[in-house]
Amino acid sequence: MEIPFDDFMNLELRIGKVEEATLIHGSRNLLKLIVDFGSEKRQSVAGLLQYYKPEELVGKKFVFILNLQRRKFMGIESQCMVLAAEDNEGHVILLSPEKDIMVGSRVR
Repeated sequence: MEIPFDDFMNLELRIGKVEEATLIHGSRNLLKLIVDFGSEKRQSVAGLLQYYKPEELVGKKFVFILNLQRRKFMGIESQCMVLAAEDNEGHVILLSPEKDIMVGSRVR
């Protein structure tokens, strides 16, 4: 399904730097991330534990969507979503900038 270009432009994709990554008590796969976007910090809940240890994420920059509707997972509000790629074998990697760039930078 194709979407209009204007719909794509409505997505607020930005670079965020993970400041904290912690296990969510009672979950087998969820991590709570505190992410710095320069002008603000947000938390994200992501099912990444089977692919990443929390300490592997801290200090790294990834691509996030900021304007998705917020959702709660295990009672914790997710205020943004990290983008990831998954291959046919179920391997997952988070999308990150190839070079260093300021947090909060817009992805187009």
